[in-house]
Amino acid sequence: MASSLQIPAAISSSTSAFFGRLPSNNKNSRSWEVSLPGRKHGVCKCISSPSAEQTAYKTKVTRNANMAKLQAGYLFPEIARRRSAHMLKYPDVQVISLGIGDTTEPIPEVITSSMAMRAHFLSTVEGYSGYGAEQGDKKLRATIASTYYKDLGIEESDIFVSDGAKCDISRLQLLFGSEVKMAVQDPSYPAYVDSSVITGQTGLFQKDIEKYGDIEYMRCVPENDFFPDLSTISQADVIFFCSPNNPTGSAATREQLTHLVQFAKNNGSIIVYDSAYAMYISDDSPRTIFEIPGAKEVAIEISSFSKYAGFTGVRLGWTVVPKELLFADGFPVAKDFNRIVCTCFNGASNIAQAGGLACLSPEGLKAMTETINFYKENTDIIVDTFSSLGFNVYGGKNAPYVWVQFPGRSSWDVFAEILEKAHVVTTPGSGFGPGGEGFIRVSAFGHRANILEAAKRIKQLYK
Repeated sequence: MASSLQIPAAISSSTSAFFGRLPSNNKNSRSWEVSLPGRKHGVCKCISSPSAEQTAYKTKVTRNANMAKLQAGYLFPEIARRRSAHMLKYPDVQVISLGIGDTTEPIPEVITSSMAMRAHFLSTVEGYSGYGAEQGDKKLRATIASTYYKDLGIEESDIFVSDGAKCDISRLQLLFGSEVKMAVQDPSYPAYVDSSVITGQTGLFQKDIEKYGDIEYMRCVPENDFFPDLSTISQADVIFFCSPNNPTGSAATREQLTHLVQFAKNNGSIIVYDSAYAMYISDDSPRTIFEIPGAKEVAIEISSFSKYAGFTGVRLGWTVVPKELLFADGFPVAKDFNRIVCTCFNGASNIAQAGGLACLSPEGLKAMTETINFYKENTDIIVDTFSSLGFNVYGGKNAPYVWVQFPGRSSWDVFAEILEKAHVVTTPGSGFGPGGEGFIRVSAFGHRANILEAAKRIKQLYK
């Protein structure tokens, strides 16, 4: 017996050939009856087309083997991913983020008004400008030198204005190349290590010790006052050193930095000194490596307006490469860095640089100091919270970060516990290196109401 099927009019020509001749003279027809031979035990097999993965076109370009060395994702996007997943799980709960060190308070109006004025000028014939100097606006460079390096022998020509310290870290890695050996504080800001891996300076990741081969990890823990035992460093061409430190919040003393500079001189090393949090220092710790005699011969300094003026989204920083700093063959490091900058960068935004000049005006410096003091008050609340619960608490005095110890526990487990039970995001210390295991970093960047609420929740969790 033949069976009858209703076939829709919207059918492809290739399919119509399979079903046989379909009437074409009835324009209003919506379906046709098609007779097919009846088969009691017939089976119709649907064969899927090959998956996209099987048919995807591949180039013949080999992947950069150094990228394959990297472990998982970069720390802060991974934290953001977990935060987003938590918010999906608990859509009605306010999640407070004290993890990623992103500023929260508005940029002072004395600064934004200068940026707005500069932006408006760009709409006029008289005020328009295109490309600027790759090294930055000459007036801004001179003002940075006179504000942060007065009487230290640092001149306008030594300063390169950029779109932030993090970007300059990678430009410096490009400058140094793949043949140098790197040393980093452990724990330290992840960009130092990851950029070293990408550049090809390291060996493979060693899972048993949570370290990359061919990097000197300078352990910085409470037992050594967060300053490494330099006598254990076999050889390091380039030393990344951050003070006040991210994540521990510890600021190196003058004696310690004098020791570091002498170590670099004795070993022929170059220090890359990250002073992005220098304005948070409240004691007599040096605010720049160039306060130390001899540092201009062995050090580069990177810094930023991000955590001073709330420029995390505006993007403006600078790098100091003294003319006294020379490679082994006597060639000035600054000349090569200038070549890197001119090749890889078209200069910082002229609007951002107008903001930078406003930051360094008397009114701007006052406004930045007020913002910094607000975050430092947040820091005091966080320190008091964990201290009252009996935890060992470090940092906070000279930095917007509090470093809290959870002995014998996994940093990621503590991160997950606080997120799950208190709905507060922190940063697991192990994300900054093996020396951070057993700690979490808590950021003071947050609105006051959120800081107080987070403190309340943490007290309830660990009381």
